[in-house]
Amino acid sequence: MKNILAFSVILLSLAACKGRINSKAEPKTAHQVTQVAEFKGQQVTGIAIANSGRMFVNFPRWREGVESAVVEIDGNKNKSYPNQEWNSWEIGQPVVADKFIAVQSVLAHDDKLYVLDTRNPQFKTVLDAPRVFVFDLKSNTLTATYILEKNSFHPDSYINDLRVDGDKIYFTDSGHAGLVVYNIATGTSKRILNDHFSTSAEVAYLTFAGTQWKRSVHSDGIELDVKNQRLLYHALTGYSLYSIPTASFDLDNKTEIEKTVRLESKTAAPDGMIFDNKGFLYYADLEKNKIDYRKPDGTIHTLIEGVDVRWADSFSIYKDDLYYTNSRINEVTGPIDEMVFTINKIKLPLN
Repeated sequence: MKNILAFSVILLSLAACKGRINSKAEPKTAHQVTQVAEFKGQQVTGIAIANSGRMFVNFPRWREGVESAVVEIDGNKNKSYPNQEWNSWEIGQPVVADKFIAVQSVLAHDDKLYVLDTRNPQFKTVLDAPRVFVFDLKSNTLTATYILEKNSFHPDSYINDLRVDGDKIYFTDSGHAGLVVYNIATGTSKRILNDHFSTSAEVAYLTFAGTQWKRSVHSDGIELDVKNQRLLYHALTGYSLYSIPTASFDLDNKTEIEKTVRLESKTAAPDGMIFDNKGFLYYADLEKNKIDYRKPDGTIHTLIEGVDVRWADSFSIYKDDLYYTNSRINEVTGPIDEMVFTINKIKLPLN
């Protein structure tokens, strides 16, 4: 997940938890990285690839000059999705219902594209209410809009990432620590683990080549373990992977909910996360320009390390390839007009 501007996020100064990961590195020559797309002056964060192979990416409104919030990549051509009108809002204009305001993530699921709009451009405040726009990928038309209720977000919330499971949508909030669920059947939303230690940032900075990136970012990466019906989540500035049963969202007692939280593993500080069909969990080691993966037996391995990984923000899997966005968040210190942000892909490990 992704704060790059000089806007304040809640600071939480705790001791850094480094040097605790027993990562087994794969041979660096075993995997070939291929660049799929690049964007000059446009900072990409999210990526989603549908079952058909259609690829979508998004660009958050962390600054002025975002050309399109959501883009479909079709060969060498990039086009605003679903059209330019949906992407035409600019900072300072009135907020309207049928335009993207501040998109942070996209997710392809069951021939639909879920577009998560934080409604919080430049991290200043939520302008109305975070929401998810759902587009049918066969007709490219809007089929639903799911708006979070006021009791499930804060003015400083930055609803960051999402996963869909049946009639439930699960979210992380990286601006104000917590998890949220939206019930599609009832049209209601609920917040749990608000300011809980498991959803809160553990440290106030990350370190890149001896330089501190001074941000404190809460619950960010999220992934759903469908087999065991557990939701995994991770603070961006932190080194602990937690999970909670999805059934815990149905509990009303705060103490009972908190009792179901489980520490899964100590990891590197990551952004987004994704499972493959073998149950391998992929995530970035942001500070070391790596992508790691955790096997079901709990062992942690390195898939790739080096200059081809520059803040691997979000992931998507298509066929046998892992696609990831290089958002270069820690490298941004001013205007990004001359910076190039890429989408790369790499073969998944065989075993």
